[in-house]
Amino acid sequence: MVGFGIAIAGWFIGDGFFQGRVADRFVTVKGVSEREVKANVALWPLRFVSTDDDLSLAQAKIRQSHEQTLFFLKNHGIDPAVAEIQRLEVTDRLADPYRTGPMQSRYIIAQTLMIRSNDPEAIAKASQAVGELVDAEVVLSSRGGPYSGPTFLFTGLSELKPDMIAEATAKARRAAEQFAKDSGSRIGRIRRANQGVFVIKPRDRAPGIIEGSQLYKMVRVVSTIEYYLKD
Repeated sequence: MVGFGIAIAGWFIGDGFFQGRVADRFVTVKGVSEREVKANVALWPLRFVSTDDDLSLAQAKIRQSHEQTLFFLKNHGIDPAVAEIQRLEVTDRLADPYRTGPMQSRYIIAQTLMIRSNDPEAIAKASQAVGELVDAEVVLSSRGGPYSGPTFLFTGLSELKPDMIAEATAKARRAAEQFAKDSGSRIGRIRRANQGVFVIKPRDRAPGIIEGSQLYKMVRVVSTIEYYLKD
């Protein structure tokens, strides 16, 4: 058989993609397993700022923004206790040696609240109503760009792994059996196996959409297995 140098590649059968090498008497198959999952953790940084020529007035504004933000969270069914002050920044523009042009306010105070919740759906709904904070005169901002919203995480991957690996392996074996049947052979023992890497992707794939911004995600794993072929 080695002298024939026959190679067969690029077949699709059922759920598995495989590449068979008759000359080497083994077949390489890939089994795919996918699960749609829902995020179980949400991280939502809310950064708000205040400005004034009087530091005490700027501080008073930032305290008011803090209180308004906690009230907003509570009003949307989110426990204010999950909001943690992550950082507080105070900038004196007069102390900036690189300052140029006119100065409207001397002091800028920025405070970031990090909301970590096990109820991502409540966070998602609240983020759609963030205009209420603007109505309450809370000035939202983010570093380096516009307000970006919450990040949704899925942390239950370890619970899915056993079933998904079993499914991917079964699909790979079915593909190998189908190839062996079509080529008049039988599959033997495993020559080599690679479990593959679990990947979490956005459920709705479109340009500009990232996985962390979506409440629903797709978990995918591809197992690659080589089976020996027997006559």
